[in-house]
Amino acid sequence: MKKVKKSIYQPLDNYEKQLIKDLKNHEFVEVTNQKDEMKRYVSYFQNMPKKEKRITIRVDNNDLNKIQDKAIETGIPYQTLIASILHKFARGKINIGI
Repeated sequence: MKKVKKSIYQPLDNYEKQLIKDLKNHEFVEVTNQKDEMKRYVSYFQNMPKKEKRITIRVDNNDLNKIQDKAIETGIPYQTLIASILHKFARGKINIGI
C-alpha cells in the first residue's frame, strides 16, 4: 500500500485567489514616492501607543472584511488600524454620535 504525502500547504482562500487575480490583471500600481510613503507609515507606527492589554471582541464578518480592505489600502495591518481607531475614539478625536 502506497502512502500519500500530505501537503503542508492549505488551499487558497477566496481572498488569496482574488489577490492573485488582481496581480495578474495589473490592478496594483507602484507607489511613485516610496521613500516619503515609507517615512509616513513609519511615523504611524512610532506614534502608536504601547499595547498594555489584550482584548477579544466579536465582529461581523462583513465589517471585518471592509476593515481589512481599508487596512490594505492604507498599508497597515488591520489590527493596527482597529487599535488606532479605538485610540482616537478614546481621545475624543473621533465622534460616532453616541
